[in-house]
Amino acid sequence: MQDVAQATDLPDHVLFACTHNAIRSPMAAGIGSHLFGHAIDFGSVGVRATDINPFAIAIMAEIGIDLTGHQSRSFAEIDDVPCNLIISLTPDAQHHAIELTRRGNCEAEFWPTYDPSLAHGSRNTILDSYREVRDALTEKITARFQAGAISND
Repeated sequence: MQDVAQATDLPDHVLFACTHNAIRSPMAAGIGSHLFGHAIDFGSVGVRATDINPFAIAIMAEIGIDLTGHQSRSFAEIDDVPCNLIISLTPDAQHHAIELTRRGNCEAEFWPTYDPSLAHGSRNTILDSYREVRDALTEKITARFQAGAISND
């Protein structure tokens, strides 16, 4: 696996993967597209597909990213999706990503990411948990792809 700080070459297609393709991976794909969509095609997938989480929609809208049209999909649905890099955000997604690397010319990275749906408390406390995940993903995505995006522009 490649270290985030060492990566400077840009893949053409990046797939973010998590458990349900309802929170973390759609957020990451939205952030990636927002920041680097001019240079990279970003997508998302889950081990199982479920509806997009309304808290994810709300906190992404705060930064101008619309997830309302997100269509969840599972690994079983992506056999023909081009991908140079899969970034898994959960352990179970990483297992599926490794299987994909065995079948195609694709690399995998693992970025363990907290599940904000586990947060309890008031609505604001829960939203803050989602914001923390969003902001952490933004930092990691920027660090991983910025150098290559600048040199390729």
